[in-house]
Amino acid sequence: MKRLLLALPLLAALSACEQLGIDDPVKVAAAKEAEGKAIGSACRHAMRAIEDCYVLNPKAQKAAVYAGWREMDEYMRENKLEGIAPVVPRPGAKPKTDEEDAKPAEKSAEKSADKATDKAGDKPGDKAKGH
Repeated sequence: MKRLLLALPLLAALSACEQLGIDDPVKVAAAKEAEGKAIGSACRHAMRAIEDCYVLNPKAQKAAVYAGWREMDEYMRENKLEGIAPVVPRPGAKPKTDEEDAKPAEKSAEKSADKATDKAGDKPGDKAKGH
């Protein structure tokens, strides 16, 4: 009888392991899987490739990330939703500066102007010959 009375408080204390700071492995695994699915679905909504999700989140479980990405893909296709362009650049890509953004616009404007003059018959060789 004394053993039973001593065992009851011990069992009660051990049943509250979470209060002692000891994590339950089942709950930890479920939380990691849920987090991975959330990451995958967010990546899909941001129009990121699954490979980019893996690179951006190396600690996440790949299977859970893929499951979340696939679920969001199905949901977006069924409801004909468009994704949102990502703000964070792809890893390894160098960010564009304002000058680089302006240069292609200037070049395309110059090319279209050159094409317009070529179509009008103003060839550089014609001006030199005096025609």
